[in-house]
Amino acid sequence: MVVLGIETSCDETGIALYDSEKGLLADALYSQIEMHTEYGGVVPELASRDHIQRVLPLINEVLSQAGMQRDDIEAVAYTRGPGLIGALMVGACIGRSLAWAWGVPCVGVHHMEGHLLAPMLEENPPEFPFLALLVSGGHTQLVHVGGIGQYRLLGESVDDAAGEAFDKVAAMLDLGYPGGPKVSKLAEQGTQERFRFPRPMCDRPGLDFSFSGLKTFTLNTVAKCREEHGDFTDQDRADVARAFEEAVVDTLSFKCRRALRETGLKQLVIAGGVSANRRLREGLEAMVAKEGATLRYARPQFCTDNGAMIAYAGCQRLLAGQLEPLEVAPQPRWPMEELDAV
Repeated sequence: MVVLGIETSCDETGIALYDSEKGLLADALYSQIEMHTEYGGVVPELASRDHIQRVLPLINEVLSQAGMQRDDIEAVAYTRGPGLIGALMVGACIGRSLAWAWGVPCVGVHHMEGHLLAPMLEENPPEFPFLALLVSGGHTQLVHVGGIGQYRLLGESVDDAAGEAFDKVAAMLDLGYPGGPKVSKLAEQGTQERFRFPRPMCDRPGLDFSFSGLKTFTLNTVAKCREEHGDFTDQDRADVARAFEEAVVDTLSFKCRRALRETGLKQLVIAGGVSANRRLREGLEAMVAKEGATLRYARPQFCTDNGAMIAYAGCQRLLAGQLEPLEVAPQPRWPMEELDAV
């Protein structure tokens, strides 16, 4: 089955073609970062309008990459949620309309399930069951994954997600948007151990996260530097960035280790935009080695939002017989535990 995947949940338009027998055939992505940088974050209305302009040209692009025609598409999968309602409406309406016009089945995909299954696109994919750390701008969750649609939430952030905290710290350091990659890049120049930031919620039981206090600690550290030195230098920024990033990585590693021990699982999968962070991967690699476990993740281009993960996840559900009615019903809020098992 050849499935067209459409991702429009936020500020990136992702289109891909996935073949259930041959694997990923082609993918294309258009990022709106340059447009939103002027505003310091995603403007939902602008994001929706841009998706309208990009989806159809990108579909033609992936068809050209794969050397295929529209008649070769046997099903359509689109991101149904969660995400920005206007952006979701664009992908849902276009995807559902194309499927109806072409006379092929259609299915709406959960955005975070797409991220969760993105490592399945690699040559050495994880095997069920496994522990998953979903870490992005909107989510920080630990999930027991028994199979596709078999998800049990073990812990999540009670306030800011890790990616959101990265973006807010970037704003404190005057790094601009998008903040996460800029904080990580700056942290490479930081002095180790100049600042010691707290590892939130590691001193209490449970698998939940909290990053709002760490964000406040960072803000106070910046203010203290300015007060004591009368300035905030580039080196100060780098040192704060490093201390913050190390605190996040240590916290995530600590909680993942606890979850592996509590569940008895020996596979850890990390997914979502923050899973591309080099220091996080290194920290988790070291942790799982000590625990006798393995770590799996997607290549960097499939860590952020993309059409390939939607095409793959949609293909699995379509093969299991799941279909969407003609009604278009995006879900900006959609708990992953509500998904049907495949």
